[in-house]
Formats: sequence, structure tokens, C-alpha cells
Amino acid sequence: MGLTAKDAGRGAPYDLGGHPLADEICFLSARELARRIREREVSAREVTEAHLARIEAVNPRINAIVTHTAERALQEADAADALLASGAEPPPLHGLPVAHKDTHETAGVRTTSGSPLLTDHVPVRDELVIERMRAAGTVMLGKTNVPEFAAGSHTFNPVFGTTRNPYDLSRSAGGSSGGAAAALAAGLHPLADGSDMGGSLRNPASFCNVVGLRPSPGRVPSWPNEAAWATMAVQGPMAREVADAALLLSVLAGPDPRSPIALETPGRAFAGPLESDLTGLRVAWAPRLDGSVPFEPEVVATLEPAVKVFTELGCVVEEACPDLSGADEAFRVLRAWQFELGLGTVMDRHRDQIKPTVVANIEDGRRLTGADVGRAEALHTRLYHRVREFFERYDLLLAPVCQVLPFDAGLEYPTEVAGEPMASYVDWMRSVYLISATGCPALSVPGGFSAGGLPVGLQIIGPHRADLAVLQAGYAFEQATAYGRRRPALTDRR
Repeated sequence: MGLTAKDAGRGAPYDLGGHPLADEICFLSARELARRIREREVSAREVTEAHLARIEAVNPRINAIVTHTAERALQEADAADALLASGAEPPPLHGLPVAHKDTHETAGVRTTSGSPLLTDHVPVRDELVIERMRAAGTVMLGKTNVPEFAAGSHTFNPVFGTTRNPYDLSRSAGGSSGGAAAALAAGLHPLADGSDMGGSLRNPASFCNVVGLRPSPGRVPSWPNEAAWATMAVQGPMAREVADAALLLSVLAGPDPRSPIALETPGRAFAGPLESDLTGLRVAWAPRLDGSVPFEPEVVATLEPAVKVFTELGCVVEEACPDLSGADEAFRVLRAWQFELGLGTVMDRHRDQIKPTVVANIEDGRRLTGADVGRAEALHTRLYHRVREFFERYDLLLAPVCQVLPFDAGLEYPTEVAGEPMASYVDWMRSVYLISATGCPALSVPGGFSAGGLPVGLQIIGPHRADLAVLQAGYAFEQATAYGRRRPALTDRR
């Protein structure tokens, strides 16, 4: 029995590429798909072929997957079927097709970071998150699109062009994990890896009605990493459902000697059921964060019902927000420092082949003094303690993910939010990067739709290292609302 449009929360039919199994397979949850493969109800090759057909039919319209590895994927799928036939115990993601973020290095498959300088760059080894996904049994379909050097939350670059939002092809899919989010929403694969410094997992998840978790620093170890002690940039999971994001986190998380900040909790801690009684939880709702961040009114209005849902789930909800003063300066200084560290030498050699906004970020890093970085670290530390004390009074913090609805894909970035000018391409991302600076785990979960049918994400933030509690709250909210089941109507008519 195949999935119907009604099952997925829409009234329009899907064009899934004409493959005989595509209408049943491409919007199954990762957990269910893994079960069917494991119990040999469907083969890994059939699953891979269905997703390749879906990519062929839909991807030209959204431009989410930009490097394709179909032949390799079929070979890996055949190997997965052979392993099952041998009677061996399959790994947790056995036979699941995925495409990897184009900033994550993949052995033998080009990794461009959206830069003309890296168009033909083919790494000789996988980075750690890719190692773990491959060891868990995934099948590689290709690479997902990113902004140039992952800078900004709108996915376009001079190598592959713009990724478009499956819910409205004229709109942005967000970024920097925009290709991953769009591919998930469009049924091109069930799981995706991403990364997040200033919102790059959460913003695209919000724009594309999928799930993105920014884990606690160290939860997902990173290697190779020039700034291995830094905590602002993290890697993490994306999926269409919270339980699937937790499944991928169970593979990505856990200690590794190559990361000095890796947390010791094993990944299997996230593999179990997420059902949890939220009765009595103290939940803070910050519709405009601390009041310093502008939001489009429709974003806040769309999310207001979320408060009622948490009340219905037994939580005690009130408006409150931690003191986020100093977060802006700490984030911008430490971000500029990391840009200069990672790309300063590249700029010296190829300045004219790097987009101006990235050059400006690198130059900001070069102007920093030791005193500037020291002050940023002090502000960062004070922020941590204020937020720690806030979570002694509350169990969770709710806030909008994005300050705006998905915007015109032809823009570089929104230059105004609620009548307030945005001076740079990161200003409109303050609602997520201020949370990045706290070091808290933060989940973007589908939170509703605007009057025009555009997705809006709810940000669920927990205390330091409370990743599981955040996932459990997101799961309960998801089950109560089912916003994530509403799929884009990508048919031949659009």
C-alpha cells in the first residue's frame, strides 16, 4: 500500500518520478525504511532506485543535490543486499540513501564548498561524520548544495546556482544546509548531515518544514578541524521527523580521540523511543527573544498556537527569555576569527574569486586584536552562566527559528525585517546565532504555515547538553501538531 497525498497532509498528487515503488518509499520515515530493508520487505537496491528516480524527476526544479553518484549508490545498495543475504547483522542505517553536505569531505567524491576554487577538489578521505554514516550502512546518492564556503543562510553559489524551496520555488530554501533541507522536504532522501555556526541547520529546516538539530558542542565530534577547541560551529542531523533526527544523532554522537571536546556519552543514548511525559515542565516562551531582535509579525503569529500545544501537553508556560547581552559581540568576533583562520590564506591567493561578503568577514577577523578576542571570550563565559541560571528556573525555552518567512530566492539576503534595516547578510539571522552563542542544544521543528502556505519553524532550546530532552519535547510537539506531515506539491504543474 503506497503513501497517498492525503496521508502526507496535502490534497494534491505527487509526481515521484514514475518508479513503481517511488510513491511508497520516498516519504517513508528513515526508521520505517530501515526496518523494511532489514526485514527484507524491500531491497536496498529497490529503495535506491526509487530515490534516484525521484531525484531525476524533481531535483532539476529545486537544485538540491548538485553532485550525483548514482552508479556508486547502486553498487553500495547491492553490497547492502548481499550483506543481508549473508545473514550478518546489519548496522543501524543499513541501505538508507543519503546525500552529504558539500562542505563535508567525502573520499573519492568532489567537495566544492560552493567555491569556484574547489570545483574539482576530490578529497582522499572522509571526514568523521561521513565515516560514521558510512560505517552505519548508508548509501551515497551525492552531495547537497551550500552557499559559497557555507557563508550565509541562503543557498546559492557560482558553481551550482541557487537551491529553491520545495514549498514555493520562487523562495529561498535557507542555508547553509539548504540543499540538504530542500532534498529532505522533496523526498530525495530520508536523512541528511549538516552543520551550524549561525543557524545553518535550523534556518533551512524552518524554511523547508523539516527537522534540524544543533547539538551541544562536542556531542557530534568534528575531524579534521583546525580549531578543534572552538565551540561555535557544530555538525548535526536533519530529517523529516524528530525520531529520524535522533536516529542519525545516535550514529553521529559519541567520543572520538581526534576531537578534544567530544562528549563521552555514547550515541546509543539517542537510539531509543522518544515518548516522554511533559507534564509539569516549566517552559519559557520568547516570541521576540529578549526584545532586541525584530521579527516579521506573521512569523510570531504563526507560532503563537505552539504555546497552547505545550500547555495542552501539561507544561507550565510563561513568557520569559534569558539575558542575551554580549551574545551578539561574542558570536561576531569569534566567527570573524574563525573565518580568518580557515580562509585567510585562500583570500591572499585568490581574493578576486571569493564573494565580497566572505572577504569582508575575513578582513574583520584580521582587524581583531588579542584584546578583542579576549573580551569576546569573557562575554561568552558570562552569557553561559546567565543562561545556566535561567535554566535553573525553566526546563525549556521556545522561540521562533527565523525572523522572516522564506524570502525571494533572487535576493542575496533580506535587507529589512519588520521595517528595521539589516546592515549585513547575517543581521537577519540573529534569532539563531544568539542561541548558538549560548552553547545550548536547539531544535528546529515544523511549527506551522503562514497564510500563504510558507513553513515556519519553532526553536526548542534546552539547558547545556540536554540534547535528549530537547528531542523528546520536539517529538511530543510534532506528534500533537503533525505540521511536518504536510508535503510540498511538486508536480509537473509547478
